Amino acid sequence: MAEKISAVIVTKNKRLYELLELCIRKNDDFEVLDSFSDNSELYNTISSLPKSVLFVDLQDDDLSLVENISPDCPNCKIIAVRENPDVSFIVKAVRAGAKEILSYPIIKTELEDILERVRAQLCFREQKQDKCKMISVFSNKGGIGKTSIAANLALELAQITKENVALIDLNFQLGDITTFMDLKPSFDISYMLKNSDNLNKDFLLSTMEKYKNTSLYVLADPPYFKQAENISPKNVAKLFEILKESFSYIVVDTEASFDGKVVTALDCSDMIFLVTIVNLPALRNCQRCLDLFHKLGYDDDKVQILINRYMENDEIGADDVEKLLKKDIYWKIPNNYFALMASINKGILLSELKPDSNVALSFRELAMHVSDSVFRKKLIKKFSADNINRLDEIFRS
Repeated sequence: MAEKISAVIVTKNKRLYELLELCIRKNDDFEVLDSFSDNSELYNTISSLPKSVLFVDLQDDDLSLVENISPDCPNCKIIAVRENPDVSFIVKAVRAGAKEILSYPIIKTELEDILERVRAQLCFREQKQDKCKMISVFSNKGGIGKTSIAANLALELAQITKENVALIDLNFQLGDITTFMDLKPSFDISYMLKNSDNLNKDFLLSTMEKYKNTSLYVLADPPYFKQAENISPKNVAKLFEILKESFSYIVVDTEASFDGKVVTALDCSDMIFLVTIVNLPALRNCQRCLDLFHKLGYDDDKVQILINRYMENDEIGADDVEKLLKKDIYWKIPNNYFALMASINKGILLSELKPDSNVALSFRELAMHVSDSVFRKKLIKKFSADNINRLDEIFRS
C-alpha cells in the first residue's frame, strides 16, 4: 500500500477544523496529523515529511506561515482557506506560496477536487521519469511563438527517436495546433475525457490524430468554448497519468494563463520551457513567472528559459538576459520570419517545408538535447551544429 499523504490543519475555527478533518479522513490517501503547539514544531514536522498538505485559515490576512513554509518544503502543498476570497487575496496568497484556494463555507466537491489534484501532483513527483518525459511550453504572454515551438519540437522528437510522441493542445480557448499542422481531427480532448473510462493505449492511438507517416499523435483543443468549461483540473491530471503510460514523450502547448488546468499540466511536467523574446516587457513577464514557479516549489532544473526569435545583434544580449533573470538560457531559437510565416501559412512544419533553415536546424538540435537517450547525448557532444544534417541522416536511417 502506498504511503499516505499527511494533512495538517491550521485554524482557530473549531467548526472549520472539524469539517476539514471529517472530509479528509474519508479519503484513504490522506491521514490527518494532530495539532502542533507552535509554528516551529509545525515547520520541523512538515519539512521532514515526504508528502504533505497544509490547510491554513487566512481570515486575518497573515501570510507569514505560508511564506515561511513554501520555499523550504517543496513536497508540501499549501491550501489557503478563506471566506469569500476576492481576486486581491487570491493573488497575494498564490504569490506567498499557496497552491490552491478553498472558499469557506466548504463545498464538499470542491474540497474533494483539491485533494485529488494534490494527490496527483505529489504522486507525479514520486514517479520515475525514465519511461516518459513530459515537456510543457509555457508563457503568460501571448504572441511569442509557443505553439510553433511545441509543434516543431514534438515532430522533431518523433522523427529523431522513432518513439511515440503526444502533442497536446491545452489552449482551450484559442488553440492553433491543428491550424499549424493542417489537421482536421475527428476527435478532441473533450471527447477523450468523456470516454475516460475507456482510456488505454489502444484507445489513445486509435483516437488521437496521427501526423502523416510519423509517430507523432495530436490531441486537439475542443472546437467550442462551452465544451472546455466542462474540463476540470482533475480531468487533466487523469489524462496525463494515462498518457504517460502510452507515450515516450508528451509535449504540451499551454494556454497563456495560470488557471487550474494549466497549473496541473505544469505540475505533471518533467520540464517546462518558459518562452520569452528579448524585449523588456516580455522579460519582465518572464521574471514574474520564474518567481511564481519558485513559489510553487518547482526545481530550478525543471524550469528552463527558451528565447524565441533570437538575434545575435539585438540591443539586449544573451548575457544581459541571464543577468536580469538570474538564470542561464537553455536554448535560443533564431529569428527567421520568412521561414516561419511560410510554415504557418502553408500548414507545414519547418522540418518538412524548410529543413535546412537555421530555425529548423535549431529545433532539431533542441529535440536531441531533450531526448533522454544516452547514445544521442554522446552524439550531440561529438558532432557540432554544422554537422547536424549528418546526425539527421543517422537518426532517419
